[in-house]
Amino acid sequence: MTTASDPSYPDHWEADVVLRDGGTARIRPITTDDAGRLVSFYEQVSDESKYYRFFAPYPRLSDRDVHRFTHHDYVDRVGLAATIGGEFIATVRYDRIGADGRSATGPSDEAEVAFLVQDAHQGRGVASALLEHIGAVARERGIRRFAAEVLPANSKMIKVFTDAGYQQKRSFEDGSVHLTLDLEPTAESLAVQRAREQRAEARSVQRLLSPGSVAVIGVSRSLAGVGAAALRNLRDSGFHGHLYAVNEAVTRDLLDGVRAYPTLGAVGAPVDLAVIAVPADRVPDAVAACGEHGVQGLVVLSAGYGESGPEGMARQRELVRQVRSYGMRLIGPNAFGVINTAPEVELNASLAPAPAPARGRVGLFTQSGAIGIALLSGLLRRGEGLSSFVSAGNRADVSGNDILQYWYDDEATDVALMYLETLGNPRKFTRLARRTAAVKPVVVAKGGRHTPAGHVVPGTRLPEATVSELLRQAGVIRVDTVTELVDVGLLLASQPVPAGPRVAILGNSESLGVLTYDACLTEGLRPLPPLDLTTAASPEDFRTAVSAALASPDTDAVVVTAIPWVSEHALADDLAEALRAAAAAHPGKPVAVVHVELGALAEALSAATAPTAATDLADAVPPATLPTPATALAALGSGSASEPGPASDAAPASGTAPAYDAAPASASAPATGTGTAPAYDAAPASASAPAAEAAPVIAAAPFRPEPASEGAGSAAVPAPGTARIPSYPAAERAVKAVAEAVRYGQWRRGVAEVGQVPEFEDIDESGAAGQLSRLLAGVGEEEVATLDDPDARELLARYGIRVLSTLPAPSADAAVRAARVLGYPVALKTTAPHLRHRADLGGVRLDLTTEAELRRSYEELTHALGKPQELLPVVQSMVPRGVDTVIRSVIDPAAGAVLSFGLSGVASELLGDTAHRLVPATDKDAASLIRSIRTAPLLFGWRGSDPVDTPALEELLLRLSRLVDDHPEVVGVALEPVVVATEGLSVLSATVRVAHPPARGDLGPRTLPSY
Repeated sequence: MTTASDPSYPDHWEADVVLRDGGTARIRPITTDDAGRLVSFYEQVSDESKYYRFFAPYPRLSDRDVHRFTHHDYVDRVGLAATIGGEFIATVRYDRIGADGRSATGPSDEAEVAFLVQDAHQGRGVASALLEHIGAVARERGIRRFAAEVLPANSKMIKVFTDAGYQQKRSFEDGSVHLTLDLEPTAESLAVQRAREQRAEARSVQRLLSPGSVAVIGVSRSLAGVGAAALRNLRDSGFHGHLYAVNEAVTRDLLDGVRAYPTLGAVGAPVDLAVIAVPADRVPDAVAACGEHGVQGLVVLSAGYGESGPEGMARQRELVRQVRSYGMRLIGPNAFGVINTAPEVELNASLAPAPAPARGRVGLFTQSGAIGIALLSGLLRRGEGLSSFVSAGNRADVSGNDILQYWYDDEATDVALMYLETLGNPRKFTRLARRTAAVKPVVVAKGGRHTPAGHVVPGTRLPEATVSELLRQAGVIRVDTVTELVDVGLLLASQPVPAGPRVAILGNSESLGVLTYDACLTEGLRPLPPLDLTTAASPEDFRTAVSAALASPDTDAVVVTAIPWVSEHALADDLAEALRAAAAAHPGKPVAVVHVELGALAEALSAATAPTAATDLADAVPPATLPTPATALAALGSGSASEPGPASDAAPASGTAPAYDAAPASASAPATGTGTAPAYDAAPASASAPAAEAAPVIAAAPFRPEPASEGAGSAAVPAPGTARIPSYPAAERAVKAVAEAVRYGQWRRGVAEVGQVPEFEDIDESGAAGQLSRLLAGVGEEEVATLDDPDARELLARYGIRVLSTLPAPSADAAVRAARVLGYPVALKTTAPHLRHRADLGGVRLDLTTEAELRRSYEELTHALGKPQELLPVVQSMVPRGVDTVIRSVIDPAAGAVLSFGLSGVASELLGDTAHRLVPATDKDAASLIRSIRTAPLLFGWRGSDPVDTPALEELLLRLSRLVDDHPEVVGVALEPVVVATEGLSVLSATVRVAHPPARGDLGPRTLPSY
């Protein structure tokens, strides 16, 4: 298909979509080059489906039909096709009609729509996806309603329309069902669309993680290299499906004990997943073979793509295009692989050596193979198992968003751990993370602010603190390092979420207790005075103290600190058992342990915390034997397809684990008098707080390097039903994990009260859309335009945001005339860019009540700061005194639309005292936004001042949020200053920037990221 010769071809309508069964299809406009494809498609449709489409027997298309269905003006007549492998599997078209039902042109806003889906692809959700996309096209072309005639027996198509969630009318006329759909998106239609998106994308990941058969393409005859390693790991993991090796030069039936074939086509049986480990220049042939064989998904281990430069990036884009053309999904390229520990699957299609990690409740996603190795090693060493693992490499297709969709309703995953270098579609990520975090924790360690090689996603312009704040608002637990990722994940996987910030600290070292106390204060927790059990404390003393602390209604979590006894190994198992017994008696509160040079205790606790698995991890390969980035992710840029050569890992240098500062927190410890803390009430469990209020138990110790020798032994499988208690070698690490769990619990409780995006009756959405269309007519596709003041005021006024009038004052006489128009008192201010909003530089004169005062101020202003043509002075009416604030909204490339609020002035800017919320903001968001800055007390009557009108401020925030959310053309708004008085507020100045919006956003029809 050629489109370059047709300038009217709307290439932004092209999209890849995931269907109901997890496969993919490409949706694109039908062109004049598609005549042959259309005829071939129609020949494969059953007579019954043809009858439903045309209401009569219609065995073949005439030449006139073919011409009509392939020639469109893309305005009044539009046709879209869903394709797989370049061939049509379904079509949809609309024709604009008038009130009489005949063909029409604009301004008619109604169109007749009709579908035809090949019988072999019915039931896959193709028609539903096409309806979303043709609906978006119609809205873009000014069509607001679809009309459709459907035979009563065509129940499948009737269901497509009725289940879409649009407002509709239905009637029975002349033997057919007449349906009219209002194409304006509704809350119900958006919910339907997102539910379908979740099911489809989750299913696509499930097909990758639970294949019935796997083929490894590129297994060398010498059994060396990446392909052979992947095959060996699959075989040794006990994969329950069929396993095949593919090598074009194979001369025997078996390779490393696995059935071997020269080509994939020679396998003679279905293959669900293919692991490709051939040089990059041979990958297209392998992909084509997979597509022809009907493979559902690929894991491409091969390097030499986006991480290697512009040429590699072009190769990566072509790879995605080729994979999707066959309806497949792709993990990689440059991937480390996937693991699924489900007992019915036991898949290790990765470069992690077998046996795979034990079965557990933690899901792990990384964009870096090197970080994946470190995380797998850390979890293995500390006795934690996995439910699933995906290391996506360059993340060209399957991303963290897809994995979140899968984890959302995956009953095997209780905690989601993610190492991300980029967010991909930021609005979608925060939406999915918020929904997932409402049912299970999502912990994210994010790489640097700059876009790594291999990822075609722009970096953020926002400060790191702002990015963290926005992620936390979505319920994401944001951590700074991969070590913290494991620390927090271990706690959340094994312990309940704390009901509050009150932490009991107890142990056999007063000094270690004080360090833990300081760390709690630093993290914003509310620690109780540490309880010193003295160095003579026995395991039974620990059990009694922990039981009492957990039973106390004054605690939400417990941190146990322990230092060595003289006979450490003799008591370690006893102490671990004592702690488990105490925690098991009060299961509703978390417990963590801080240990100092108590390797035996850490080993005993991790053995007790390891999840049940089919294999004994005591026999597992120690972390020291895990492949290094250089060996495990060997590049395949040279050598033959059967014997790939080595290559380097593309993980950034920042992936190395940082050193930890073991210095104690600066907060002072409480005076403990004799060194003992008040005894906890040891009332029986029945007298304690409810189970939901019970506290977690956490153990801590000063930092020491964790030797590799702790690996295999620490991962022994526990007896079923044993308690799981995480341990940490530093108080700061344990307390950090507890603090993150506390903050997550607070978010979970707060999210139960769902905010609302209010409807404002006085908003003129269509008028704003028309104005923006006119304003952007002369703006280039890549340009950003700043609106003139009159245009900005008009646009804001359509959303109920009134900006105070200003009149130019190029001379003193002009200033006097302006004041007479506005009425005294007035303000005189400069609007030059270098002086705007800088009252501290003397560019603003207020409360000018007479002509004489105005002239004198004008003369002083120009004498001190420059000529009128440099200062650009204006005159404004005075407004009631209040608190000066600043409201902004920007579109950030890595965070989406962001609403910001702070007080006006140099001090707030210098201290960065600005709060942020994602758009669209709810009433809860607006209320919390103005209260979350450090200077918020100034709004609520600081030191006897009058409180300002915060409800009016919240309404202004919500109106601006609606404007930006409704019109993606608005890429930046600054309202500065906004003077908030005791009654009402005044917007004194506004700047609005606009640009052509992206072709499709997160609110458009569901689609995969473009390549």
